Amino acid sequence: MPNTRPSAADKRRVFRQMHDSGCFVLPNPWDIGSARYLQGLGFKALATTSAGFAFSQGLADGAYSRDVALAHCREMAEATDVPINVDYEGGYADDPAGVAESVTLCCETGIAGLSIEDSTQDPATPLYDFDLALARVKAARTAIDRSGQDVVFTARSEGFIRGRPDLDETIRRLKAYAAAGADCLYAPGIKTREQIEAVVKAVAPKPVNFLMATATNFSVDDLAQMGVRRISTGGSMARVAWTAFTRSAREIAEHGTFKSFDGTMTNPELNAFFRDDVKSRS
Repeated sequence: MPNTRPSAADKRRVFRQMHDSGCFVLPNPWDIGSARYLQGLGFKALATTSAGFAFSQGLADGAYSRDVALAHCREMAEATDVPINVDYEGGYADDPAGVAESVTLCCETGIAGLSIEDSTQDPATPLYDFDLALARVKAARTAIDRSGQDVVFTARSEGFIRGRPDLDETIRRLKAYAAAGADCLYAPGIKTREQIEAVVKAVAPKPVNFLMATATNFSVDDLAQMGVRRISTGGSMARVAWTAFTRSAREIAEHGTFKSFDGTMTNPELNAFFRDDVKSRS
């Protein structure tokens, strides 16, 4: 039988179209197994999580190299039939030229989208100076255009999760990033209806990604009504898995009991899913 799996170009075209209207959930798997399971549930696109992947490698978030990140991007893109958006952190460089180089390399992995942060990873000065941050966004945009790959570019302003929860400054940055060519805008850490609606209005008609990082009363329908186009989960689903694992491990270590095994999925159930998944892709 001929290979009917979608090409990278096919996935990029689908991903861009998904940003044109409506609201969709972009869950964040951390490895091939979690990605294929989410695909099997019918999610139309997925995103990597820098935190979730780092934890799976025994590292803290942000502690792995660009080469490791690129290998993970390629692995995830090749393992799935749906578009993959990449949490590409700060582009693994401070200067715009370095960001451009990193983005060019990422576009070659087959991913459908990527995001670049304006965080420095330095608690003393957590955000890049406005002009430098904007130059970095422009460099990423230019690199994508020169690559010839129709990769969806998301620009992130990190103030609300880096100790600078200034809505006016966040909006100033996002508007500038939108004008510089970002396809999608993202301010992780905003939580209230007022904040969300203000960001959506400020960058319209560009789409907005909302981070669903903690339990909330907002549903997909609620966020759609606020104008959010894309909802990602960041490292939350990985933390759900880690929470179950650590609770089970602690119970065994501290109490010598195994109650946490009650209600778990069976090997036959998981085997059946992955066996059928392999057949569907062959």
